[in-house]
Amino acid sequence: MTLSEDGYMRPVTEKGHESSTDTSRLREFAQCCPGRMVEAQRPETSTRHAILGPITSIWEAYATDPEIRFKGSSGGTLTALSTWLLETGRVAQVHAAEPSLADPRRTEAVRVTASKDTLRTAGSRYAPVSVTPTVDIDSSSSAVVAKPCEVSALRKLTQLRGTDGPVLLSFFCAGVPSQHATDNLVEQLGIAADQELASLRYRGHGWPGEFTAQDTAGNVARTSYDVSWGSYLGPAIQSRCKICPDGVGESADITAGDYWRADERGYPDFANADGVSVLIARTARGETLLREAADAGIITIRSIDPDSVAAIQPSQSVRRRTLSGRLLGGRVAGHLPPRYRGFGLLGLSVLTPVKSARAAVGTYIRARRWQR
Repeated sequence: MTLSEDGYMRPVTEKGHESSTDTSRLREFAQCCPGRMVEAQRPETSTRHAILGPITSIWEAYATDPEIRFKGSSGGTLTALSTWLLETGRVAQVHAAEPSLADPRRTEAVRVTASKDTLRTAGSRYAPVSVTPTVDIDSSSSAVVAKPCEVSALRKLTQLRGTDGPVLLSFFCAGVPSQHATDNLVEQLGIAADQELASLRYRGHGWPGEFTAQDTAGNVARTSYDVSWGSYLGPAIQSRCKICPDGVGESADITAGDYWRADERGYPDFANADGVSVLIARTARGETLLREAADAGIITIRSIDPDSVAAIQPSQSVRRRTLSGRLLGGRVAGHLPPRYRGFGLLGLSVLTPVKSARAAVGTYIRARRWQR
């Protein structure tokens, strides 16, 4: 996976493999690549929620360690779990993402083997990165923290090979913005493109925290999460993300997301506060790990109603309910979407016919405009 000219990660053929005749690997790719197919998961221990996917248990949660909670994007739960998995020897390594040391504007995949280093991976990175290429899918001594699409690929590959594979941790995802969006935002905040950065974070240091960049001269530029995501990063997400059936990490063992407080209209309140996550155990393995971590005092948990989570995640709810309309509009315009199985998208669209129809028309118009 390499960064394309338009600022997104794209698959390329490795040198020396252009004429590969390994048909088994090609078949695996065709069945696992989320750009081609995504299947809804139904673990035996779970109950399926129309918006949130499979749920074995669901919790309001946050990291007990105050530093981890402070630096995390919401409650710091994935960082706390990663640290605990390494400290207890349950895994030997955690695959995740962190700011590039060479250029903090960029995000890079990392393999963490010491628990003291997990804080480097704390906080969301709203930028393109591929965590999966370095993962040993046949090893159960690893954990992976990655986007829902990457985790769905890993889950499918473990199923094809009949292995337990790594512990899969994911998070609610609204889409991946172009790298250019980050670069443009930093410039708009007054730091020149050729000025070296000492650090860049998208969120954290409070909840939801601010987009903050500091150059090597000590100058600091920042803006609110609402402005950074709403005006710069969110509008730059790639097209595939706009027709994603799974922004909630259905294929993971454990998924984390923001457990926003809602305003009087029912929409998330972005006022700064102590971070709180929703934490969903989806599989028996995820349930065991989550409860053991809670018993060990690593995370603090309180059982919650899944419908309360869907209510304060409007972007996830609306996208899933209108996705059939988006897919129809794209097909009519001549775009062949990936195959999605088991998500019940058509049934959800019936519940919101007007919004689904508008989504279909809007997608068709945008697709035709792009073709011109």
